[in-house]
Amino acid sequence: MIYTSPHSNLSNIIGTSPEDIDNRKQGSDRFLLMAVVALMMFGVLAVYSSIAYFAESKSTTAFTLITGHIIKLGIAFVVMLIVSKINYHTLAKFSRIGMVISWVLLVAVLMFGTEQFGAKRWLNLGGFTFQPSTVATVALLLHICVLLSEKQDYVKDFKRSFIPIMVWVSITCALIGVQDFSSAGILFGICLIVMFIGRASTLQLGTLVLIGVFGGMLLLNQSENRQSRIDNYITQVKDIESTKILQGAGYQAQQAHIAIAKGEFFGVGIGKSSQRDFLPAPYNDFIFAIIAEEYGIFGAMSLILIFTLILFRGVVFISKNAEDTLGSLLAIGCTLTIVLYGFVNAAVASGLLPVTGLPMPFVSYGGTSMLFAGLMVGILLNISKHHKDRRTMYYG
Repeated sequence: MIYTSPHSNLSNIIGTSPEDIDNRKQGSDRFLLMAVVALMMFGVLAVYSSIAYFAESKSTTAFTLITGHIIKLGIAFVVMLIVSKINYHTLAKFSRIGMVISWVLLVAVLMFGTEQFGAKRWLNLGGFTFQPSTVATVALLLHICVLLSEKQDYVKDFKRSFIPIMVWVSITCALIGVQDFSSAGILFGICLIVMFIGRASTLQLGTLVLIGVFGGMLLLNQSENRQSRIDNYITQVKDIESTKILQGAGYQAQQAHIAIAKGEFFGVGIGKSSQRDFLPAPYNDFIFAIIAEEYGIFGAMSLILIFTLILFRGVVFISKNAEDTLGSLLAIGCTLTIVLYGFVNAAVASGLLPVTGLPMPFVSYGGTSMLFAGLMVGILLNISKHHKDRRTMYYG
């Protein structure tokens, strides 16, 4: 790590002048990049440990699947680097088009989607299967940040600002929530936070929260599967069952708790998980439980600290130092999306939240989620290159 200032003589070290180094359009956030690489490394080890049973059910090998996982991580990393070179203002110009495309995909998945685990969340186009909700998440965050930045002069106006923004938010979250309530709920909450930071009316947002809670309760009551998860979660909180193996909705959470308990402080060792043979989707929804079992509380907390570092860099440094309102709001939205997904995944495995089925970014096995997580980190890296002043910075 090299500390530089406008008066440092570094031209002989890296072949550039101090003026070139301190240019505000150079030098993305190295700490953020290192944190993402660390998550990827965690993910490769954890997925390889937990994917054997899944590989057997697919008549293949764990090595084949982990090779595919590494390739997907590589693609996500390349996407991240490419997007980090594209000025976020350029991406902002296509936000409305992105929203229209995401709506078409969300409607298509409701009509023609592939059903897995009791929900239509995947769309197959030309042999490529993906989740349109991930496309919609990125498109919506980008678009509401654009709208908020454009409407700053009258951002508290109900008709000119609040209603137009909420049309986009409500329709998108409703289309996602039909089949994926947890993703829709998190996205809705992130949008409200971004709007609050973007100086939207607190009274209007407060009223919206009440409406959102009421609407969420209606969606829960319309699905027996969602309702059973909530009921089971409440039962777990009131009375932890430790004398028998639960079945049905309580099975997943109980097996995750057993995995975490087995890990104790330093874990059972890399590749020595026993609960991977009992946990449904240990390579995805419950990968945090496998990490806690193999690496112990020490490893699990290390993973949480990495996500906390991403939150800290994204909010305290990148968002705060962005050169304009759009960059600041977009940094908040991208950071919260990545970090909240990670925290929710860990909270579900730990029994702090009901089972939701959300992946842990860059750690869980998957394709679409990693690709768009890489896209959001790329946006963050690009925003970090554009500072509102030329204050002394750290370069590595």
